[in-house]
Amino acid sequence: MTSSIYIGLISGTSMDAVDCALVDFNGGKPTQLDFINTEIPDDLRQKLLYLCEDHHGQIPLLGETDVEFARLLALSVNQILEINGLKPSQIAAIGSHGQTIRHLPHQNVSNYPFTIQIGDPNTIAELTKITTVADFRRRDLAAGGQGAPIVPAFHRKIFFSAENDRVIINIGGMSNITVLKKNGDISGHDTGPGNVLMDLWIQQNLGHPYDKDGAWANSGDVAEDLMTILLDEPYFQLRPPKSTGRELFNQHWLNRKLTELGKVIAPEHVQAALLALTVETIKNAVNKELGKGQIIICGGGAYNSALMEGLAEALPAFQVMPSSRLGVMEDSMEAVAFAWLAKQTLSEQPVDFTDITGSSHPVIVGGVYFSGNRVMKNTN
Repeated sequence: MTSSIYIGLISGTSMDAVDCALVDFNGGKPTQLDFINTEIPDDLRQKLLYLCEDHHGQIPLLGETDVEFARLLALSVNQILEINGLKPSQIAAIGSHGQTIRHLPHQNVSNYPFTIQIGDPNTIAELTKITTVADFRRRDLAAGGQGAPIVPAFHRKIFFSAENDRVIINIGGMSNITVLKKNGDISGHDTGPGNVLMDLWIQQNLGHPYDKDGAWANSGDVAEDLMTILLDEPYFQLRPPKSTGRELFNQHWLNRKLTELGKVIAPEHVQAALLALTVETIKNAVNKELGKGQIIICGGGAYNSALMEGLAEALPAFQVMPSSRLGVMEDSMEAVAFAWLAKQTLSEQPVDFTDITGSSHPVIVGGVYFSGNRVMKNTN
């Protein structure tokens, strides 16, 4: 009997944990059976961050970290199986996004646009004994797309409404939006930084992993001159399709902007401006697409109350709600999406990203790495 249960794996730009979702697609729509986070050990996280920057002698580290991170992904899968009393044979497949360490889809940056996600799927399939689907972005890139964002295709599957225009805002390390118009039109792109700069700044100044509820940002005041400098970034003016990541929005970018300011301001004021930057860039992107409708929030940023209050104030014409109100938990959205993408791949169903990433045609995304417990066929 073919199973309808899939597992989705992803570690986002924040690199704080592996998200693992257990999803049943019986009946077509996803039912989340369980969801766990597996913390990324600090020494592994530092290796991943190191690989996101340009250094000499990275190839050995890349190879080792590819396997080490895959072992953590497999550990997460085996944990969720044990918690739920399931055997590998009861899982149809794993959809593993992996960890992005470089995303350069632009012709003006590289003659050969590319994106790299690590977390060796061979290792995952071997250690879990479950067929693993991975490397979801590069086929879209090969078809002329940005390779990101690709989760909007899943948003269309579960959130489309013929009665309401909807915007799904995912706030992870980066922020991206999916616009679902009630006439069936879809678009989506990365708006810019989500939590990544706020996380970097509070880690540097207070040693905290993130700004819980935006409390530190709320203790500061937004300096208008700093906001002007932060918003002076060509990426924000680019027309979609577009995508971005740590390649642009990183410590170097923030240091350069603070140097341009030409004066020292209290660190809590910088944090307030970084939160305001996330709100402002999302607001501007939404207002270019729609004047009113429903906004569905997901991603880790959905738990930042100051950020949510800022978005509600900035977009008063929209009804703002968490994705959990529509059946998918905020922090598991992307993991569930990659379980769905694995299902599409195994079913040999192309996914249409043409209006999202700019690809020339729908593509079957992901490579399939079969489990070691398949019955060998006689080829004689």
